[in-house]
Amino acid sequence: MVMQDLYGEFAEYKDKPLLSLACTQKGAKLVEDYMENNSFVQVHEWIPKVNKQPGLDIKAMPYYIFRNYDYPDYLAKASKEAKEELLLSTRLAIRELLEKNDQGYAFSFWPDVLTLKEIGDPRDIATYFGLWNDSGELLAKNIVVQCRQNTNYEIVRYAAHPFFIQGYTLCANGENTFYTKNKEFQKSLNKGYIGFESDSQNFLYTLHYVLHELKWPIKYYKHVITPLQFEELENRPDQAALQAIRQSLGHLEINGPNTIIGMLPDNSMMTCCDSKKLRPVVVGGDEETIAISSEVCGLNVILPDRDKTKDIYPNEREVVVINEELEVQRWKQ
Repeated sequence: MVMQDLYGEFAEYKDKPLLSLACTQKGAKLVEDYMENNSFVQVHEWIPKVNKQPGLDIKAMPYYIFRNYDYPDYLAKASKEAKEELLLSTRLAIRELLEKNDQGYAFSFWPDVLTLKEIGDPRDIATYFGLWNDSGELLAKNIVVQCRQNTNYEIVRYAAHPFFIQGYTLCANGENTFYTKNKEFQKSLNKGYIGFESDSQNFLYTLHYVLHELKWPIKYYKHVITPLQFEELENRPDQAALQAIRQSLGHLEINGPNTIIGMLPDNSMMTCCDSKKLRPVVVGGDEETIAISSEVCGLNVILPDRDKTKDIYPNEREVVVINEELEVQRWKQ
């Protein structure tokens, strides 16, 4: 799961980058040394009190560490872009350091964002980390959760949804048969587009590229991943722009049955489907909570008393966004 807009244990540190680690004791020391050598000053640490009762189906790491840091002094007057670049570079360096020594995993390093991933039965993982307990330590306004491991490739923690990069979070239900085409193109676009342990990571990297790198509005994400056919563009006023997208970003088109659920840096959440609507998704809520679920049974569990007649079932040609005020916005492609 990825939690954003944190409260509880992290309420006082919302502007401090938060590093999410699963590692060995040696891995923890490697990270401590790296951060110290690169002028990051630790200001807070939270280590969950785990439940090691017998019989839990979980391949637990020895340590789970969540640390807030002050930026290095030389960034005191730096731009937002410079800070974002440093946080990305730092996470990639820590990931490489831990991988090289087989000592752990670095999932995210970003202000007001916490990432927790593990291999095992989701119910037992929740028991192990005390997620069933209402202790008040782990609280957030926005949460993206996937309750299963990846199924297409070897099961590894980096392949488990959700995926995160620079404030963008995404999970998916389905598959991307254009995985290889997407991957080879994305490798050239950004140093953060690495790993590719799951074909669903392509969806995240394209979301980040369209919104963060190209700085386009969210509605154009759908035009990149599931572009309209050329004959559909002929009578549109934005024909030239959409044809240019098809021609220049064709390698980012996706295919196959899938539903995408994402969270953006501004705390809004979004969803869209493949161009044939081969996977389900539903949006529903009440006065206090709105949720997106790949299947309606998920909403029935967490929001059983909502007005089901107001549920939204996004179609194959739209993007649905929930903003921070819980307003639902819909863009037709």
